[in-house]
Amino acid sequence: MFALPLTEDAELRPLDPWLAEEFLAHLDRAREHIAPWVSPSFVATDLPSARAVLQRYADRWARDAGGIWGIWQAGTLVGGVMFVSFDVPVGVAEAGCWLEPGAEGRGLISRAVTRIVDWAVRERGIQRVEWRTNAENARSIAVARRLGMQHDGTLRQVYPGPAGRRIDIEVWSVLAPEWRGGSDVREHRVQ
Repeated sequence: MFALPLTEDAELRPLDPWLAEEFLAHLDRAREHIAPWVSPSFVATDLPSARAVLQRYADRWARDAGGIWGIWQAGTLVGGVMFVSFDVPVGVAEAGCWLEPGAEGRGLISRAVTRIVDWAVRERGIQRVEWRTNAENARSIAVARRLGMQHDGTLRQVYPGPAGRRIDIEVWSVLAPEWRGGSDVREHRVQ
């Protein structure tokens, strides 16, 4: 197993299906906070559904089509990052994230996303990394900006939302040449 340091007391490591109990305990702490922003299928409510979420990502990893990594702070799972999709032949991946409230404001997501995007671009040859987020998710949009992503546009009324409203999705992206050329800016913004 590997662990990549993010801060003095936080690290990024694989979030495998055998960690379903820890993942579920984390989701219980984060559920209300992240539910408006992530897919309902992600917010597991019991051990079998938590295991199923992690197994879906393990299967994607095995197919070279995605992956999921947890962020542990002081030994506790507090959030994570993922490639929702990952298509090497096409050169496009979609990154995503989640974090429980007590871990916000420390730059953990920006650092973790930087790690996986850097790997995707430099090691795997991904040419475009997308960031799709609810247009009302100001924190997620701020991460995209800190990472040097550009706003490509807004997909209007893509998903059903609460109270009969439909949700707009903003699409942000960074291209490989921009990513490779912007590392000084990212490191300054993430610090």
